[in-house]
Amino acid sequence: MATEYGQGYGSWGGSEAVGKRRHRLPAGLRAPFEARSWREFAYVLLSLPIGILMFTYAVTMVSLGAGLLVTFLGVPVLAGALAGARGLGAMERARARGLLGVEVASPEPLRMKRSGAMAWMGAMLKSGTSWRHMLYAMVQFPWAVFSFVVAVNLWVFGWSMLTYPLWFWVFPMWVGQGGIQLYGDESHHVYLDNPFEITVTVLVGLLITMATPWIVRALTTVDGLMVRGLLGPSLLATRVVELESDRGVVVDTAAADLRRIERDLHDGAQARLVALAMDLGLAKEKLAEDPQAAARMVDEAHGEVKTALQELRDLARGIHPAVLTDRGLDAALSAVASRCTVPVQVEVDLPVARPAPAIEGIAYFTVSELLQNVSKHSRATRATVDVWKVDDRLMLQVVDNGVGGADTSAGSGLAGLAERLDAVDGILVVDSPVAGPTRITAELPWRRA
Repeated sequence: MATEYGQGYGSWGGSEAVGKRRHRLPAGLRAPFEARSWREFAYVLLSLPIGILMFTYAVTMVSLGAGLLVTFLGVPVLAGALAGARGLGAMERARARGLLGVEVASPEPLRMKRSGAMAWMGAMLKSGTSWRHMLYAMVQFPWAVFSFVVAVNLWVFGWSMLTYPLWFWVFPMWVGQGGIQLYGDESHHVYLDNPFEITVTVLVGLLITMATPWIVRALTTVDGLMVRGLLGPSLLATRVVELESDRGVVVDTAAADLRRIERDLHDGAQARLVALAMDLGLAKEKLAEDPQAAARMVDEAHGEVKTALQELRDLARGIHPAVLTDRGLDAALSAVASRCTVPVQVEVDLPVARPAPAIEGIAYFTVSELLQNVSKHSRATRATVDVWKVDDRLMLQVVDNGVGGADTSAGSGLAGLAERLDAVDGILVVDSPVAGPTRITAELPWRRA
């Protein structure tokens, strides 16, 4: 069950910190000129005409279909309207992905028990996903109007005031007044026409211009939430996909464990027992001719039996240790820590009631693999193992003072361990900066036996 750190755990001490590109300007001054800000502004601008199109389509088709429900014609009209709404939803997902960087998976397809037009219409009308797409086409329009008005006014006023010194000459030359009029009645007028007022106007425009990208980003965040919530897969469908993926991981892990056990038996204990049988056969033949040689061969065979038994014990311990079944995680993890080449302090704070055997076994093998990796690759001088329970979660934490550099994306070791935990709704968090220390935390669901 040991993980190969060279590929899976990350290259201890061998990875180098990759420096992120540093900007000379702070984010507040940089935002009005960033491509992301202009993409978000473009998204808001496009939302209004697209929202008008979708709202008009949704209201017209739903009204027409509902009005025709007194006849059979209303059913295909509503079904076609929902199909069109799903097409508009696909366009909106692509627009959000291209301009906002919001990745939304396609919703689950229609589930039809049989083929045919009637089955398709029935499946379309029963599909909650289709109705969510239609709802999006209706609610997106008022939000698009609000976002458009706010964003356009902020951009126009901000940049107009910021660039006021460049174009305020238009007023005295073409309008016949000193500048922008702030107040005016029959006897009194206030214009922005002196250097102080122009400077204040520029400063206010600068503040509005700097704040506008962040306000537009907040507006598009709401758009992203609507796209995810109404145009993406439902929570139930997402959960089904996760469970199917987890089931595949469990099946692959079980198959890999069976192959490992078969390989260990074939290359280890089985080969040793075959050699033992041959040695005992030779000793039996020499028993009458050369008793001393036969005795030596029997003595060697006795040593082979001890070695084979030890290998079988190690293999059985790798499948499921007896101490874990008999005495629980505290004793089992203490036994694992005693075999580690690094001094390990184990602290287990668990209630009397034990978790389900499957969860207990995964916790044991998680700590066992991490400690074996610490022994082989961390170059640490000490390590600690902490196990405790928080609400309905079983928490594991392995810390060492080694060279660090562990990374789940470096290969198949920690990544495989994370997949194994994810198969039971667990989480693996790795905090391992270069030069250490390494802190790996695992979280498992607490399921009682």
